[in-house]
Amino acid sequence: MDVDTGITSEVFTIKSETRLIDIFNNIINKKSEACLNYIDNLNLDKNTKIVVVGTYFTGMGIVKKLSEKYNNILLIDIYPHLKELLDTNIGGNYKNSINFSTDLELIKTGDVVIDTTGFGGLNVEQSSEINAEVFLIEDPVAEDNDSLLKDKNNIHERINSVNSSNKAILKTKGINTKTSGTMTLTIGVLTNALQESQKREGVLYSACEMGFFEEVIFKEKNIPKFVELVSKNAMKISTIDPFSCDDLIKTQLDKIESKMI
Repeated sequence: MDVDTGITSEVFTIKSETRLIDIFNNIINKKSEACLNYIDNLNLDKNTKIVVVGTYFTGMGIVKKLSEKYNNILLIDIYPHLKELLDTNIGGNYKNSINFSTDLELIKTGDVVIDTTGFGGLNVEQSSEINAEVFLIEDPVAEDNDSLLKDKNNIHERINSVNSSNKAILKTKGINTKTSGTMTLTIGVLTNALQESQKREGVLYSACEMGFFEEVIFKEKNIPKFVELVSKNAMKISTIDPFSCDDLIKTQLDKIESKMI
């Protein structure tokens, strides 16, 4: 436990050992494990062509996880600079090589196609051109607690338009967030942990190191800066009675489940 004195010697600042990137990777791993287990159960050849559409962040984790066992993986994204994420610790590390392309036409070449593009991603027409042995799609909605987002969600139309004998939806939920995006879930974990910390006796206030990182990734297009920002301690608490704030974060992470339906 990282503890320092605050303004006076009677008040302490405790910092989580958990970093933002650790929260990202915990959530990403749940998603990628669900995909890997589903694909493994189909007993596919290790050289099966796997195409994953969408890098941020589920797709990145999935390709890295699948590279542990499969040799022919292509990651597609319309943002070329996101290729840099392959050489970061986001989603872990990869074992076998992963190809990257911005050409959406290559979606049609996959024996396995995994769509993680969510809202505003692949449309029904593009999905209808997919002819694959396996098609998986991530549901961008988590708890069905927002009627506008629920109405906007078209994954069922997309999955129904695909020609595939094995179809499944990746569903991630558990902490009452509106969407299942890794960034959304991370904010949910920290928000809930902050609220729980305020219930403890002796706590003055709590804060987390969360910024609007999408601007760094998609506007500034500065991946090294993003990695540096998310390598900081996720949470800090001012208290007269030190305790482990990592336990607060872990409690929230343990509530998140990701499975194929």
